[in-house]
Amino acid sequence: SVDQALDLLARYAGEARIVAGGTDLVPQSRQGKCPSTVMVDITRIPGLSDIQERDDFIHLGALVTHGQVAASPLIRARAAVLAEACGHVGGPQTRNVATLVGNVVNALPAADGAMALFALDAEAEIATCDGQRRWQPISQVYEGVGVCTINACLEMVTAIRFRPLAAHHRCAYRRLARRCSLALPILVAALVVGLREGRYTEARIAVGPVAHLPFRASQAEAALVGQPVSPEGADRAAQLAAADARPRDSFVRGSKEYRQAMVQALVRRGLYEASGLDQGAAEEAR
Repeated sequence: SVDQALDLLARYAGEARIVAGGTDLVPQSRQGKCPSTVMVDITRIPGLSDIQERDDFIHLGALVTHGQVAASPLIRARAAVLAEACGHVGGPQTRNVATLVGNVVNALPAADGAMALFALDAEAEIATCDGQRRWQPISQVYEGVGVCTINACLEMVTAIRFRPLAAHHRCAYRRLARRCSLALPILVAALVVGLREGRYTEARIAVGPVAHLPFRASQAEAALVGQPVSPEGADRAAQLAAADARPRDSFVRGSKEYRQAMVQALVRRGLYEASGLDQGAAEEAR
């Protein structure tokens, strides 16, 4: 049970870690990057592999894999941006083992699933050794590159939840990588917009990695809300997103100038897709 797992964490007083899929933790351990000497296996705890809609939220248990998310009819219908993001993770073998919660706890600012969760305003349920449980916004789980605010030696993420997208919501996921699969992203952009009577009622734009934390393009979001859907509005928002982004030079992902330009391109294309705008006509006009 969850309580038994937490008891084990408390018993070993910082020497133990939760392990589920292990696709991040096992390599880290082999490389000497994980100081824990005890692994607490939670894969047989019942109920943690469920994807459910209840109490106006979609709930995903701690053992839900990327493969489950990508194939789930509920996620594909009510949070398609997350299904698409999880479908890009690794290959089939990785997706069928790696958990979405593990993706979050690993706290990398360009993880596909985590970026979509930022666009969905998700929350994580955290259980502690003293029997308490709390819901924490996903934005408060990240403290730096690979640094999570959750104490993985004393606390356990048991679930993730977010509100399902409604009929007036549209979403898009854009990913730039050196090849289509089995490659870390150069950039990813996850977008959710609300559309009513030809205007944006809300906008959530998550981009990474362009900072130490997953980045929400708040100025671009604010510029869209209340405005009519138009190529000019989408272009302006994309420019604001690029201006706010702070990518660094990377041997793996390219120069900061290149990635800043690509932020604008990915956000613009994502907004065109989510808003139903004609990307081809806009490119011709340019």
